[in-house]
Amino acid sequence: MSRTIRTIIEDQAPVTAPGQTTVADAARLMQQHGIGAVMVVENGKLVGIVTERDALYKVMAKGLDAESVRIVDVMTRNPQTVHPDKPFEDALRIMHASSFRHVPVVEGDRPVGMVSARDALGPELEAFIHALLRQSRIADIPAIPVRRDQ
Repeated sequence: MSRTIRTIIEDQAPVTAPGQTTVADAARLMQQHGIGAVMVVENGKLVGIVTERDALYKVMAKGLDAESVRIVDVMTRNPQTVHPDKPFEDALRIMHASSFRHVPVVEGDRPVGMVSARDALGPELEAFIHALLRQSRIADIPAIPVRRDQ
């Protein structure tokens, strides 16, 4: 049986920051918590997500100052989210389809946690890979003409 997202995040405190946080401070927050993304929240509502890749590609690689660039300027706005009562496979589908590594978990407008590709190191990964393989095998089966005798 599949785990719900709620069971995966139950011991997790959501890591959030306001949009005016600097990229450097967000990076320190990620380092402190051992995570790769921070949810950006304004007035208690999720407005975006900033990842370590955002810091690296949108700030460092461009020679910008991480101590002055704000996460609101480099975050992904209105990210795809998942409800905590959904099966973890739903988050895996989002990550796979959109090439994301992190999906915020939101109940109402309130962020309650984050799931990541790292969380897939469990039974869902095997089941998800098998489902993808089944889909690709079915797609590879040539259409069989149907003979209609009249």
